[in-house]
Amino acid sequence: MIKSKNSADILQRMLNWTERAGNALPHPATLFALFAISALVFSAIGHVLGWEVIHPGTREVVRSVNLLSHDGIARILLEMVDNFTGFAPLGIVLVAMLGIGIAEESGLINAVIRLLVLNSPRHLLTFVIVFTGILSNVASDVGYVLLIPLAGVIFLAVGRHPIAGMAAAFAGVSGGFSANLVLGTVDPLLAGLSQEAARILDPTYLVNPTANYFFMVASTFVIAFAGTFVTEKIVEPRLGKYKGEVAEKDKSFDKLSKKEKKGLLFALITLIVIMIITLFGIIPEDGYFRGSDGGMLSSPLIRGVVAVLFLTAGSMGLAYGFTTGAFKNDTDVMKGMSASMKTLATYVVLVFFAAQFVAYFKWSNLGIILAVKGANLLMSADIGLIPLMILFVLLSAAINMLMGSASAKWAILAPIFIPMFMIMGYSPELSQVVYRIGDSVTNVISPMMSFFALIIAYVQKYDPKAGIGTIIATMVPYSIVFLLLWIILLVGWLLIGIPLGPGAGIHYLPPT
Repeated sequence: MIKSKNSADILQRMLNWTERAGNALPHPATLFALFAISALVFSAIGHVLGWEVIHPGTREVVRSVNLLSHDGIARILLEMVDNFTGFAPLGIVLVAMLGIGIAEESGLINAVIRLLVLNSPRHLLTFVIVFTGILSNVASDVGYVLLIPLAGVIFLAVGRHPIAGMAAAFAGVSGGFSANLVLGTVDPLLAGLSQEAARILDPTYLVNPTANYFFMVASTFVIAFAGTFVTEKIVEPRLGKYKGEVAEKDKSFDKLSKKEKKGLLFALITLIVIMIITLFGIIPEDGYFRGSDGGMLSSPLIRGVVAVLFLTAGSMGLAYGFTTGAFKNDTDVMKGMSASMKTLATYVVLVFFAAQFVAYFKWSNLGIILAVKGANLLMSADIGLIPLMILFVLLSAAINMLMGSASAKWAILAPIFIPMFMIMGYSPELSQVVYRIGDSVTNVISPMMSFFALIIAYVQKYDPKAGIGTIIATMVPYSIVFLLLWIILLVGWLLIGIPLGPGAGIHYLPPT
């Protein structure tokens, strides 16, 4: 018992340290402002110290450029606006969120989640909740605000521990953040950052939002089954039978009304029409959705997937909203789109500083210099592809414990690791998928995750004494199992050599 108590004390001290360290960090936007300033300072230091490398592609000497010189300062002032407006992820995310905003404001996403969860067989309930949680990340935060509390209500209603239900949903929503059957806002966001980083080395490189799609689909089922196993075999037995009291039944447990069912029918019809139009555009060899070379990889459907996401989500949201009465006129629709933009206000501020940092990092040549030197070091170590990628997974997972935003972390890591791995012969798409694994598995145990405080509030509804330790103790098994299974899946994928997505291989060949 003494040993157990000491172990608990050590764990609690570690958690307290993590919380203090995370709270001590500045706002992510402030961090990027500091990184941008640091890039300027190091560009001058590198210039004075004569930092240089041989570019592996052109064989030319690449030297550190002093951005605090006369020409550098002029460029900073003249291109500040262009850095911001031309930052690839910005427009992509804004357009995608406009369509998803319509679907969310109409109530379509809410209804779909309730339909999936409430009509599932009892013996499949856990799987359906985890699976739905994974799918919910297509709509950004809806899984956190809707599915997690709803899962607690559902488990309680069928005589199971409500915290186990919320843990299963949380594992799917947050731990399975890098898995899905469809593309969400995070895919074009990360792809844009990866493309910017890849172009430090290869100015023509293109990273599509579908870059990790095949791996994501396989991951969806692996994580769904893993989450189900952990919930039913580890978490639920540990929690035991629920003996608490809850005041009233959550209203969100109500079944779908006739209006909502009719709205879903019209939304489904809209989706079918869009699919028929799509099939007519891709099946014929000269179809209007084929690429200029007649292929699918250059197809506007693949390269314009964000526009497709906007049109599909928007159209289905309109069909549902006008059928149920959630939308009565065009003003209501525009309010829905405006509401989605309001949620991105902090992101837009962050992007301004992130864009400057990425630009300065690129102009100074620090990215190429670090990538070449780092690649040379790793290649001299000769540890091989699989150990290298496992180390990167663990690094990403560790960083995620102190910094919550997936895009913010990738904006920092991508300009360093993508060029480095490209020099070693590994594709930006591989770097991105490995980062996404590490970034996901520790989401559920990171106090720095933006919704962690909200999860504590949800759990305290059923256990008023619950705190950070309660959440982490409940979620650690998911984190460990997800990490192990995702690494096994990654290793198997690398050994077989399957593409990570359409046209997205594992290896990178520099242009000749």
